[in-house]
Amino acid sequence: MSVPILKIGMVLSTMAMVTNWMSQTLPSLVGLNQTLARPGTSERIISAVYPGQEEGWQVFGSVSDVEGKCVCTLLAPPQNLCKKDPRHKRLRQLTEHVQNVSQYLEVLDLRTSRDLQYIRDSEKQLISVEIRVRSAHSILHSITTEGLQELKQSVLKCLPLLAVLSQFRADVAQLEHLQQEVERLRSGLSLLQEQMEAYDYYQLQHRALLLEDRLQTCVNTVGCGKLTGISHPVTIRSFGSRFGSWMMDSMILSSDNRVWSMDGYYRGRRVLEYSSLSDFTKGQNFVVHQLPHPWAGTGHVVYNGSLYYNKHQTNIIVQYNLHSRTVTLQRNLGQAGYNNTFPYSWGGSSDIDLMADESGLWAVYTTIPNGGNLVVSRLDPTTLEVLKSWDTGFPKRSAGEAFLICGTLYVTNSHLAGAKVHFAYNTNTSEYEYTDVPFHNLYSHISMLDYNPRERVLYTWNNGHQVLYNVTLFHIIKSFADT
Repeated sequence: MSVPILKIGMVLSTMAMVTNWMSQTLPSLVGLNQTLARPGTSERIISAVYPGQEEGWQVFGSVSDVEGKCVCTLLAPPQNLCKKDPRHKRLRQLTEHVQNVSQYLEVLDLRTSRDLQYIRDSEKQLISVEIRVRSAHSILHSITTEGLQELKQSVLKCLPLLAVLSQFRADVAQLEHLQQEVERLRSGLSLLQEQMEAYDYYQLQHRALLLEDRLQTCVNTVGCGKLTGISHPVTIRSFGSRFGSWMMDSMILSSDNRVWSMDGYYRGRRVLEYSSLSDFTKGQNFVVHQLPHPWAGTGHVVYNGSLYYNKHQTNIIVQYNLHSRTVTLQRNLGQAGYNNTFPYSWGGSSDIDLMADESGLWAVYTTIPNGGNLVVSRLDPTTLEVLKSWDTGFPKRSAGEAFLICGTLYVTNSHLAGAKVHFAYNTNTSEYEYTDVPFHNLYSHISMLDYNPRERVLYTWNNGHQVLYNVTLFHIIKSFADT
């Protein structure tokens, strides 16, 4: 009986492994489509959709070459999508059935072992009774009243064996039934094996990983471009007060998947650190950083493992190392206004807005000499020295919020419903333009809007809701024919 149990145990282990893999790591189909670019130009478009609680990760990108335009696409489904596969359902049913059969076999094995021991213990008594009965049958006059009574008692002691034998007969019938069930399971597993060999999920997984690597190369090659669109919002979580900020590390090469949130804009010190986006959405597995200096506004950023924020009632930028939990640097930002002198239109001590894009760390603020116009300064993240500054000419108090992508500052016309990106200043060319890029302000009051170059999405704190937007960038590159 130990051999069938061992086989069923191996089946259970294999099926559990397959079921776990199917429900958690099986990616969807991934493809590469090739189209030709317009004559003389190659278009570069990149777009990324961050996963919501009910959505999978979607990334779309394109990279140009001398022959035309190559479009890379990756679509990964939600983790529970594969559970809708009928093969998954059949595997689950077979797994449960095998577990039931295995448990019953254990009970049957225990019961038969106990009954067998009882029979062995009764064997000597049965032999003795048999000898005495034969002797009494052959020599009837030798039986005394006392001997007959003793023989009767011995026979009574053997009567429970009848019940044991009856149980044995029932167990034999159950074993025949289990044998039929095992044959059915064997047929079902054989059919599933044929189906899975036909689709070969392991090969699909390997192919998806290879294509994901190619996609990453594709996205990295695409580089920067002009903002042409903002997607519909994806609400990640709803918690906290009306004002606040949340973020992931903005350094492109970072592999840090932690999420940080900072509730409020006035004299806050408490930073919540979550181990992953999934933990953030569930509000679990977090630690608390108690900052030595309170913050002002919501224009904080995490870059290369450090939190950069504006110290309360000053124009000082503080660098706080999230690993050592210590302040590693503080620097005054020149003549930058503070304490609600030059905030965004929503107020909230948002005088100094720290950001990061593909080229590094930035500060957006204004000064009295600049007449309250938005100033963009490139910062050295190790010293916080201003490397270069640009006066955009746009009044900061008229801006709802702002964010940087590829060295271009994008400004919204409002923090309320109906907002759109209507001004852009390019630090590479020192030129500005008025734009018309609408986006859906889902909860009608934005107090934080920042771009993450690593994830290529916009992080938003929208009236107590943490929201993400996908961005679409466009770039036209001259071909060899034009040069």
